[in-house]
Amino acid sequence: MLFHSTRGVDKDKTFADILMQGLASDGGLFMPDTWPQVEIEKIESMQSFQEIAEYIVPFFTASSFSEQETHKVLKDAWHDFEIESLIKIKPFNNYSILELFHGPTAAFKDFGLQLAAAFFNEILNQENKTALVLGATSGDTGSAAIDSCKKYSRIKSFIMLPNGNMSQIQRRQMTTVMSENVRAIRVNGTFDDCQDLVKQAFKVRDFLNNDQYLLAVNSINWTRIVGQICYYFYAYANLRDHKSISFSVPTGNFGNVFACYSAYKMGLPLKSICVAVNENDILHRFFSNNDYSKHAVLETISPSMDISVASNFERLVYDFFLDRDSNACANLFNSFPSNAIKFDSTIWEKRHEIFLSHKVTDKETKEIISSHFFETNYLLDPHTAIGIPACIENLDSSNHYVLLATAHPAKFPKLYEELNIDMVDVPSSLMNLRDKEENVYRLNANYDELSNFIKINNFN
Repeated sequence: MLFHSTRGVDKDKTFADILMQGLASDGGLFMPDTWPQVEIEKIESMQSFQEIAEYIVPFFTASSFSEQETHKVLKDAWHDFEIESLIKIKPFNNYSILELFHGPTAAFKDFGLQLAAAFFNEILNQENKTALVLGATSGDTGSAAIDSCKKYSRIKSFIMLPNGNMSQIQRRQMTTVMSENVRAIRVNGTFDDCQDLVKQAFKVRDFLNNDQYLLAVNSINWTRIVGQICYYFYAYANLRDHKSISFSVPTGNFGNVFACYSAYKMGLPLKSICVAVNENDILHRFFSNNDYSKHAVLETISPSMDISVASNFERLVYDFFLDRDSNACANLFNSFPSNAIKFDSTIWEKRHEIFLSHKVTDKETKEIISSHFFETNYLLDPHTAIGIPACIENLDSSNHYVLLATAHPAKFPKLYEELNIDMVDVPSSLMNLRDKEENVYRLNANYDELSNFIKINNFN
Protein backbone atom coordinates (compact mmCIF):
# COMPACT_ATOMS: atom_id res chain seq x y z
CA MET A 1 0.00 0.00 0.00
CA LEU A 2 1.46 3.33 -1.15
CA PHE A 3 0.04 6.83 -0.81
CA HIS A 4 -0.36 9.99 -2.88
CA SER A 5 -1.57 13.57 -2.54
CA THR A 6 -5.11 14.71 -3.30
CA ARG A 7 -3.53 17.44 -5.46
CA GLY A 8 -1.41 15.08 -7.54
CA VAL A 9 2.23 16.07 -6.97
CA ASP A 10 3.38 13.71 -4.21
CA LYS A 11 3.13 10.06 -5.30
CA ASP A 12 4.41 6.60 -4.36
CA LYS A 13 4.89 7.50 -0.72
CA THR A 14 5.34 4.82 1.94
CA PHE A 15 3.50 4.77 5.24
CA ALA A 16 6.62 6.04 7.03
CA ASP A 17 6.91 8.88 4.52
CA ILE A 18 3.39 10.18 5.07
CA LEU A 19 3.48 9.59 8.82
CA MET A 20 6.50 11.82 9.24
CA GLN A 21 5.60 14.33 6.50
CA GLY A 22 1.98 14.90 7.52
CA LEU A 23 0.95 17.39 4.83
CA ALA A 24 1.83 16.81 1.17
CA SER A 25 4.33 19.18 -0.45
CA ASP A 26 1.64 20.53 -2.79
CA GLY A 27 -0.63 21.43 0.12
CA GLY A 28 -2.86 18.40 -0.41
CA LEU A 29 -3.67 15.54 1.95
CA PHE A 30 -2.37 12.00 1.64
CA MET A 31 -4.63 9.19 0.52
CA PRO A 32 -4.06 5.44 0.04
CA ASP A 33 -3.58 4.46 -3.62
CA THR A 34 -6.45 1.99 -3.27
CA TRP A 35 -8.99 1.12 -0.60
CA PRO A 36 -8.07 -2.21 1.04
CA GLN A 37 -11.02 -4.56 1.36
CA VAL A 38 -11.77 -6.31 4.65
CA GLU A 39 -13.26 -9.75 5.02
CA ILE A 40 -16.36 -8.75 6.94
CA GLU A 41 -16.77 -12.29 8.28
CA LYS A 42 -13.43 -11.88 10.06
CA ILE A 43 -14.61 -8.63 11.63
CA GLU A 44 -17.80 -10.32 12.80
CA SER A 45 -15.76 -12.94 14.65
CA MET A 46 -13.74 -10.32 16.56
CA GLN A 47 -14.76 -8.92 19.93
CA SER A 48 -11.96 -6.61 21.12
CA PHE A 49 -10.78 -3.28 19.73
CA GLN A 50 -7.19 -4.53 19.89
CA GLU A 51 -7.99 -7.55 17.74
CA ILE A 52 -9.71 -5.40 15.14
CA ALA A 53 -6.82 -2.91 15.10
CA GLU A 54 -4.35 -5.74 14.54
CA TYR A 55 -6.37 -6.68 11.47
CA ILE A 56 -7.03 -3.17 10.07
CA VAL A 57 -3.82 -1.23 10.72
CA PRO A 58 -1.41 -3.53 8.79
CA PHE A 59 -3.31 -2.79 5.57
CA PHE A 60 -1.89 0.74 5.75
CA THR A 61 1.54 0.12 7.30
CA ALA A 62 2.74 -2.71 5.04
CA SER A 63 4.98 -0.48 2.90
CA SER A 64 7.14 0.31 5.95
CA PHE A 65 6.46 -2.35 8.60
CA SER A 66 5.91 -6.09 8.50
CA GLU A 67 2.71 -7.37 10.09
CA GLN A 68 4.75 -8.62 13.04
CA GLU A 69 6.43 -5.22 13.48
CA THR A 70 3.08 -3.45 13.32
CA HIS A 71 1.59 -5.78 15.92
CA LYS A 72 4.56 -5.06 18.19
CA VAL A 73 3.84 -1.31 17.98
CA LEU A 74 0.12 -1.88 18.51
CA LYS A 75 0.69 -3.96 21.64
CA ASP A 76 1.41 -0.85 23.73
CA ALA A 77 -0.04 1.87 21.50
CA TRP A 78 -3.24 2.47 23.50
CA HIS A 79 -2.53 3.05 27.18
CA ASP A 80 -3.94 4.56 30.36
CA PHE A 81 -7.59 4.00 29.43
CA GLU A 82 -10.02 3.75 32.33
CA ILE A 83 -11.68 0.58 31.03
CA GLU A 84 -10.00 -2.54 29.66
CA SER A 85 -12.17 -2.65 26.54
CA LEU A 86 -11.19 0.98 25.69
CA ILE A 87 -14.72 1.60 24.35
CA LYS A 88 -18.17 1.15 25.89
CA ILE A 89 -21.44 0.87 23.95
CA LYS A 90 -24.60 2.15 25.70
CA PRO A 91 -27.89 0.92 24.17
CA PHE A 92 -30.99 3.11 23.95
CA ASN A 93 -34.24 2.89 22.00
CA ASN A 94 -33.22 2.19 18.39
CA TYR A 95 -29.82 3.81 18.81
CA SER A 96 -26.61 3.21 20.71
CA ILE A 97 -23.93 5.55 21.99
CA LEU A 98 -20.33 4.62 21.23
CA GLU A 99 -18.35 6.00 24.19
CA LEU A 100 -14.93 7.05 22.91
CA PHE A 101 -13.94 9.13 25.94
CA HIS A 102 -12.40 6.55 28.26
CA GLY A 103 -8.81 7.42 27.34
CA PRO A 104 -6.43 9.55 29.43
CA THR A 105 -7.64 12.88 28.02
CA ALA A 106 -11.34 11.88 28.02
CA ALA A 107 -11.88 12.45 24.29
CA PHE A 108 -11.94 10.33 21.14
CA LYS A 109 -8.70 11.86 19.91
CA ASP A 110 -6.70 9.55 22.18
CA PHE A 111 -7.31 6.74 19.66
CA GLY A 112 -5.69 8.39 16.65
CA LEU A 113 -2.98 10.32 18.48
CA GLN A 114 -1.74 7.45 20.62
CA LEU A 115 -1.40 5.36 17.47
CA ALA A 116 0.46 8.13 15.63
CA ALA A 117 2.78 8.79 18.58
CA ALA A 118 3.69 5.11 18.88
CA PHE A 119 4.70 4.98 15.21
CA PHE A 120 6.50 8.34 15.45
CA ASN A 121 8.63 6.94 18.25
CA GLU A 122 9.34 3.69 16.41
CA ILE A 123 10.72 5.53 13.38
CA LEU A 124 12.70 8.03 15.46
CA ASN A 125 14.34 5.15 17.35
CA GLN A 126 15.18 3.38 14.10
CA GLU A 127 16.74 6.53 12.61
CA ASN A 128 18.23 7.87 15.87
CA LYS A 129 16.59 11.27 15.34
CA THR A 130 14.43 13.73 17.24
CA ALA A 131 11.22 15.50 16.26
CA LEU A 132 9.11 18.51 17.13
CA VAL A 133 5.34 18.35 17.32
CA LEU A 134 3.69 21.65 16.46
CA GLY A 135 -0.06 22.00 16.65
CA ALA A 136 -2.99 24.30 17.31
CA THR A 137 -6.02 23.27 19.31
CA SER A 138 -9.60 24.42 19.68
CA GLY A 139 -10.13 22.03 22.59
CA ASP A 140 -9.22 18.34 22.67
CA THR A 141 -6.49 17.81 20.06
CA GLY A 142 -3.83 19.61 22.06
CA SER A 143 -4.28 17.66 25.28
CA ALA A 144 -4.37 14.34 23.40
CA ALA A 145 -1.21 15.26 21.46
CA ILE A 146 0.63 16.28 24.62
CA ASP A 147 -0.42 13.18 26.54
CA SER A 148 0.36 10.83 23.65
CA CYS A 149 3.86 12.19 23.05
CA LYS A 150 5.08 13.19 26.52
CA LYS A 151 6.49 9.75 27.39
CA TYR A 152 8.73 9.70 24.29
CA SER A 153 12.01 11.49 24.96
CA ARG A 154 12.77 11.96 21.26
CA ILE A 155 9.70 14.19 20.80
CA LYS A 156 9.10 17.76 22.02
CA SER A 157 5.57 19.14 21.79
CA PHE A 158 4.67 22.78 21.16
CA ILE A 159 0.89 23.22 21.34
CA MET A 160 -0.77 26.58 20.75
CA LEU A 161 -3.97 27.54 22.60
CA PRO A 162 -5.94 30.54 21.36
CA ASN A 163 -7.52 33.14 23.58
CA GLY A 164 -11.23 32.71 24.09
CA ASN A 165 -13.49 29.72 23.91
CA MET A 166 -12.13 26.67 25.72
CA SER A 167 -13.26 25.14 28.98
CA GLN A 168 -10.99 25.54 31.99
CA ILE A 169 -10.65 21.76 32.19
CA GLN A 170 -9.57 21.54 28.54
CA ARG A 171 -7.01 24.29 29.07
CA ARG A 172 -5.63 22.83 32.28
CA GLN A 173 -5.19 19.41 30.68
CA MET A 174 -2.44 21.10 28.64
CA THR A 175 -1.07 23.79 30.92
CA THR A 176 -0.58 21.61 34.01
CA VAL A 177 1.67 19.05 32.29
CA MET A 178 5.15 19.56 33.73
CA SER A 179 7.12 17.27 31.42
CA GLU A 180 10.34 18.79 30.12
CA ASN A 181 9.40 17.95 26.52
CA VAL A 182 6.06 19.84 26.59
CA ARG A 183 5.39 23.53 25.91
CA ALA A 184 1.84 24.85 26.12
CA ILE A 185 1.67 28.25 24.40
CA ARG A 186 -1.20 30.70 24.92
CA VAL A 187 -1.40 32.78 21.73
CA ASN A 188 -2.94 36.23 21.78
CA GLY A 189 -5.29 35.45 18.90
CA THR A 190 -7.96 33.13 17.56
CA PHE A 191 -7.80 29.47 16.62
CA ASP A 192 -7.49 30.52 12.97
CA ASP A 193 -4.46 32.65 13.92
CA CYS A 194 -2.87 29.59 15.53
CA GLN A 195 -3.64 27.45 12.49
CA ASP A 196 -2.07 30.07 10.22
CA LEU A 197 1.09 29.99 12.34
CA VAL A 198 1.22 26.19 12.06
CA LYS A 199 0.86 26.34 8.26
CA GLN A 200 3.60 28.97 7.99
CA ALA A 201 5.88 26.97 10.27
CA PHE A 202 5.52 23.87 8.10
CA LYS A 203 6.49 25.94 5.05
CA VAL A 204 9.45 27.82 6.57
CA ARG A 205 10.85 25.31 9.13
CA ASP A 206 13.61 27.72 10.13
CA PHE A 207 13.68 26.54 13.76
CA LEU A 208 14.57 22.89 13.10
CA ASN A 209 17.91 21.32 13.92
CA ASN A 210 19.72 19.31 11.25
CA ASP A 211 17.82 16.16 10.18
CA GLN A 212 15.03 16.88 12.64
CA TYR A 213 11.41 16.07 11.86
CA LEU A 214 8.48 18.46 12.21
CA LEU A 215 5.40 16.36 12.91
CA ALA A 216 1.74 17.10 12.21
CA VAL A 217 -0.67 15.87 14.87
CA ASN A 218 -4.01 17.19 13.69
CA SER A 219 -6.20 14.99 11.56
CA ILE A 220 -4.45 15.86 8.31
CA ASN A 221 -2.06 13.09 9.42
CA TRP A 222 -3.38 9.89 7.85
CA THR A 223 -2.33 7.74 10.80
CA ARG A 224 -4.89 9.48 13.00
CA ILE A 225 -7.60 8.50 10.51
CA VAL A 226 -6.41 4.88 10.64
CA GLY A 227 -6.82 4.76 14.42
CA GLN A 228 -10.36 6.07 14.07
CA ILE A 229 -11.33 3.67 11.27
CA CYS A 230 -10.83 0.83 13.75
CA TYR A 231 -13.62 1.86 16.12
CA TYR A 232 -16.21 1.92 13.35
CA PHE A 233 -15.48 -1.73 12.66
CA TYR A 234 -15.55 -2.36 16.41
CA ALA A 235 -19.03 -0.86 16.60
CA TYR A 236 -20.21 -3.03 13.73
CA ALA A 237 -18.73 -6.20 15.26
CA ASN A 238 -20.62 -5.56 18.49
CA LEU A 239 -23.90 -4.40 16.90
CA ARG A 240 -24.04 -6.66 13.84
CA ASP A 241 -27.33 -8.27 14.94
CA HIS A 242 -29.15 -5.16 13.71
CA LYS A 243 -30.45 -5.26 10.14
CA SER A 244 -28.56 -2.11 9.16
CA ILE A 245 -26.43 0.51 10.88
CA SER A 246 -26.00 4.27 10.41
CA PHE A 247 -23.60 6.58 12.22
CA SER A 248 -24.23 10.07 13.59
CA VAL A 249 -20.90 11.86 13.88
CA PRO A 250 -20.42 15.22 15.64
CA THR A 251 -17.62 16.91 13.72
CA GLY A 252 -15.62 20.05 13.16
CA ASN A 253 -12.58 19.16 11.09
CA PHE A 254 -14.31 16.20 9.35
CA GLY A 255 -11.63 13.67 10.40
CA ASN A 256 -14.08 11.48 12.30
CA VAL A 257 -16.55 11.54 9.41
CA PHE A 258 -13.85 10.71 6.90
CA ALA A 259 -12.73 7.77 9.04
CA CYS A 260 -16.32 6.49 8.89
CA TYR A 261 -16.38 6.98 5.13
CA SER A 262 -13.03 5.17 4.87
CA ALA A 263 -14.43 2.19 6.77
CA TYR A 264 -17.40 2.20 4.39
CA LYS A 265 -15.05 2.16 1.38
CA MET A 266 -13.21 -0.75 2.98
CA GLY A 267 -16.39 -2.83 3.18
CA LEU A 268 -18.16 -1.76 6.37
CA PRO A 269 -21.90 -2.34 5.81
CA LEU A 270 -23.74 0.84 6.68
CA LYS A 271 -26.77 2.75 5.46
CA SER A 272 -25.84 6.38 6.06
CA ILE A 273 -23.46 8.83 7.75
CA CYS A 274 -24.94 11.91 9.40
CA VAL A 275 -22.59 14.92 9.56
CA ALA A 276 -23.62 16.75 12.75
CA VAL A 277 -22.33 20.30 13.32
CA ASN A 278 -22.84 23.27 15.60
CA GLU A 279 -23.36 26.87 14.45
CA ASN A 280 -20.02 26.75 12.64
CA ASP A 281 -21.88 25.14 9.80
CA ILE A 282 -19.66 25.06 6.71
CA LEU A 283 -20.28 21.32 6.33
CA HIS A 284 -24.04 21.54 6.78
CA ARG A 285 -24.17 24.43 4.30
CA PHE A 286 -22.42 22.23 1.77
CA PHE A 287 -24.55 19.11 2.26
CA SER A 288 -27.81 21.08 2.39
CA ASN A 289 -27.16 23.99 0.01
CA ASN A 290 -24.02 23.18 -2.04
CA ASP A 291 -22.22 26.06 -0.32
CA TYR A 292 -18.69 25.42 0.97
CA SER A 293 -17.58 28.95 1.84
CA LYS A 294 -15.52 30.17 4.77
CA HIS A 295 -17.29 32.26 7.43
CA ALA A 296 -15.94 33.76 10.65
CA VAL A 297 -15.75 31.34 13.57
CA LEU A 298 -18.50 31.62 16.16
CA GLU A 299 -17.81 30.72 19.78
CA THR A 300 -20.18 28.00 20.97
CA ILE A 301 -20.62 25.69 23.95
CA SER A 302 -19.07 22.88 21.86
CA PRO A 303 -15.63 24.50 21.40
CA SER A 304 -13.82 21.55 19.82
CA MET A 305 -16.10 22.00 16.81
CA ASP A 306 -15.55 25.75 16.46
CA ILE A 307 -13.69 25.54 13.16
CA SER A 308 -14.27 27.62 10.01
CA VAL A 309 -12.74 25.17 7.50
CA ALA A 310 -12.95 21.38 7.74
CA SER A 311 -9.48 20.24 6.65
CA ASN A 312 -10.37 16.62 5.93
CA PHE A 313 -13.23 17.59 3.63
CA GLU A 314 -10.66 17.79 0.82
CA ARG A 315 -10.21 14.02 1.06
CA LEU A 316 -13.92 13.45 0.53
CA VAL A 317 -14.11 15.90 -2.37
CA TYR A 318 -11.21 14.11 -4.04
CA ASP A 319 -12.35 10.53 -3.48
CA PHE A 320 -16.15 10.73 -3.50
CA PHE A 321 -17.25 13.74 -5.51
CA LEU A 322 -14.38 14.02 -8.03
CA ASP A 323 -13.63 10.30 -8.50
CA ARG A 324 -9.95 10.91 -7.63
CA ASP A 325 -9.35 13.66 -10.19
CA SER A 326 -6.32 15.35 -8.59
CA ASN A 327 -6.20 18.22 -11.10
CA ALA A 328 -9.80 19.17 -10.41
CA CYS A 329 -9.17 18.87 -6.65
CA ALA A 330 -6.06 21.06 -6.84
CA ASN A 331 -7.94 23.72 -8.82
CA LEU A 332 -10.69 23.85 -6.20
CA PHE A 333 -8.54 23.96 -3.08
CA ASN A 334 -5.70 26.11 -4.42
CA SER A 335 -8.26 28.90 -4.91
CA PHE A 336 -10.15 28.24 -1.67
CA PRO A 337 -11.14 30.10 0.53
CA SER A 338 -10.97 33.11 -1.80
CA ASN A 339 -13.39 31.23 -4.02
CA ALA A 340 -16.11 29.10 -2.45
CA ILE A 341 -16.48 25.48 -3.53
CA LYS A 342 -19.70 24.74 -5.37
CA PHE A 343 -20.39 21.72 -7.59
CA ASP A 344 -22.71 21.33 -10.51
CA SER A 345 -25.94 19.62 -9.49
CA THR A 346 -25.00 16.21 -10.91
CA ILE A 347 -21.86 15.97 -8.76
CA TRP A 348 -23.50 17.46 -5.67
CA GLU A 349 -26.42 15.01 -5.84
CA LYS A 350 -23.99 12.16 -5.13
CA ARG A 351 -24.17 13.09 -1.45
CA HIS A 352 -27.53 11.32 -1.22
CA GLU A 353 -25.78 7.97 -1.69
CA ILE A 354 -24.67 7.96 1.94
CA PHE A 355 -24.56 11.43 3.58
CA LEU A 356 -27.02 13.41 5.70
CA SER A 357 -26.32 16.52 7.75
CA HIS A 358 -27.73 18.33 10.79
CA LYS A 359 -27.00 21.74 12.30
CA VAL A 360 -27.70 22.30 16.00
CA THR A 361 -27.64 25.66 17.79
CA ASP A 362 -26.38 26.27 21.33
CA LYS A 363 -29.95 26.70 22.56
CA GLU A 364 -30.95 23.39 20.99
CA THR A 365 -27.83 21.68 22.37
CA LYS A 366 -28.75 22.70 25.92
CA GLU A 367 -32.31 21.48 25.41
CA ILE A 368 -31.06 18.15 24.07
CA ILE A 369 -28.69 17.66 27.03
CA SER A 370 -31.41 18.45 29.59
CA SER A 371 -34.19 16.40 28.01
CA HIS A 372 -31.94 13.41 27.35
CA PHE A 373 -30.65 13.45 30.92
CA PHE A 374 -34.06 13.68 32.56
CA GLU A 375 -35.53 11.03 30.25
CA THR A 376 -32.67 8.52 30.39
CA ASN A 377 -30.40 9.60 33.29
CA TYR A 378 -27.55 9.64 30.75
CA LEU A 379 -25.49 12.82 30.46
CA LEU A 380 -24.29 13.97 27.04
CA ASP A 381 -21.39 16.33 26.55
CA PRO A 382 -22.12 19.41 24.36
CA HIS A 383 -20.45 17.85 21.30
CA THR A 384 -22.10 14.43 21.50
CA ALA A 385 -25.50 16.08 22.02
CA ILE A 386 -25.27 17.59 18.54
CA GLY A 387 -25.50 14.09 17.08
CA ILE A 388 -28.76 13.20 18.86
CA PRO A 389 -31.25 14.72 16.37
CA ALA A 390 -30.13 12.32 13.63
CA CYS A 391 -30.81 9.37 15.96
CA ILE A 392 -34.21 10.62 17.11
CA GLU A 393 -35.54 12.04 13.85
CA ASN A 394 -34.57 8.99 11.84
CA LEU A 395 -35.90 6.34 14.21
CA ASP A 396 -36.51 3.22 12.15
CA SER A 397 -36.86 -0.32 13.45
CA SER A 398 -34.91 -1.57 10.42
CA ASN A 399 -31.97 0.81 10.90
CA HIS A 400 -29.93 1.24 14.08
CA TYR A 401 -28.15 4.56 14.63
CA VAL A 402 -24.79 4.69 16.40
CA LEU A 403 -23.91 8.06 17.93
CA LEU A 404 -20.26 8.81 18.61
CA ALA A 405 -19.71 10.19 22.12
CA THR A 406 -16.61 12.23 21.45
CA ALA A 407 -15.82 13.73 24.88
CA HIS A 408 -16.67 13.19 28.53
CA PRO A 409 -19.16 15.68 30.04
CA ALA A 410 -16.83 16.33 32.97
CA LYS A 411 -14.68 18.47 30.67
CA PHE A 412 -17.43 21.13 30.65
CA PRO A 413 -18.56 21.60 34.29
CA LYS A 414 -19.81 25.19 33.94
CA LEU A 415 -22.38 24.16 31.38
CA TYR A 416 -23.96 21.63 33.74
CA GLU A 417 -23.99 24.13 36.58
CA GLU A 418 -26.02 26.39 34.29
CA LEU A 419 -28.37 23.49 33.47
CA ASN A 420 -28.71 22.50 37.16
CA ILE A 421 -27.34 19.03 36.49
CA ASP A 422 -24.99 17.48 39.03
CA MET A 423 -21.77 16.00 37.70
CA VAL A 424 -21.23 12.75 39.60
CA ASP A 425 -19.01 10.75 37.26
CA VAL A 426 -15.59 12.34 36.80
CA PRO A 427 -12.73 10.39 35.17
CA SER A 428 -9.64 10.07 37.36
CA SER A 429 -7.56 11.90 34.75
CA LEU A 430 -9.68 15.04 35.18
CA MET A 431 -9.74 15.09 38.99
CA ASN A 432 -7.80 17.75 40.85
CA LEU A 433 -6.84 19.67 37.68
CA ARG A 434 -8.00 22.91 39.32
CA ASP A 435 -5.49 22.40 42.14
CA LYS A 436 -2.47 21.97 39.88
CA GLU A 437 -0.05 24.73 38.96
CA GLU A 438 -0.23 25.93 35.37
CA ASN A 439 2.87 26.20 33.20
CA VAL A 440 1.97 28.23 30.13
CA TYR A 441 3.98 30.49 27.83
CA ARG A 442 2.41 33.55 26.18
CA LEU A 443 3.13 34.77 22.66
CA ASN A 444 1.53 37.12 20.16
CA ALA A 445 0.17 35.72 16.91
CA ASN A 446 3.47 36.48 15.22
CA TYR A 447 5.58 33.94 13.34
CA ASP A 448 8.97 35.41 14.32
CA GLU A 449 8.03 35.22 18.02
CA LEU A 450 6.96 31.61 17.61
CA SER A 451 10.06 30.63 15.64
CA ASN A 452 12.42 32.21 18.16
CA PHE A 453 10.59 30.55 21.05
CA ILE A 454 10.93 27.11 19.46
CA LYS A 455 14.63 27.68 18.68
CA ILE A 456 15.29 28.52 22.34
CA ASN A 457 13.33 25.50 23.56
CA ASN A 458 14.47 22.99 20.94
CA PHE A 459 16.73 20.02 21.73
CA ASN A 460 20.22 21.25 22.57
